[in-house]
Amino acid sequence: MVIFFKLGDFSVANFVYLTQERLREIENEVKELKTTGRKEMAQTIAEARSFGDLSENAEYDAAKDAQGLLELKISKMEDLLSRAQIIDTSTLSNDEVNILSKVKVKNLNNSKDYEYILVSPEEADFKQGKIALTSPVGKALMGSKLGETVEAQVPAGTIKFKIISIN
Repeated sequence: MVIFFKLGDFSVANFVYLTQERLREIENEVKELKTTGRKEMAQTIAEARSFGDLSENAEYDAAKDAQGLLELKISKMEDLLSRAQIIDTSTLSNDEVNILSKVKVKNLNNSKDYEYILVSPEEADFKQGKIALTSPVGKALMGSKLGETVEAQVPAGTIKFKIISIN
């Protein structure tokens, strides 16, 4: 499925915008968790059960807690997949900043250059340079054009960015 968007379309909170590649990664991870992860968890619980009285068995309690966390993770990932909308990056313009744009900016407050990729909140990972389009910086950059200066209101104050490149 190929989805075409206008700038305002990305504010819909019920959808998660993903590339086809990222969708496949999540589907594979869910499959792995449901098969191998559950099997390993069942073995861990069985082993802990063999240690004796379940009412005083810390290993069993820990294994059951871990099982609950595994099931919660699977549930959250399945929910994310149910709300996924695929974005065909080849249809997005490089004339302005959109979701999945790779943007190089100059922070005019400290004169340093930064490179960000704007993603949905579920994919945000600051260490990888992926910022949520719903974050203050993401909101400020969305829709901006090459050479423009934008201001982002962040907890530490106002940051001014100049758009250096958009890919």
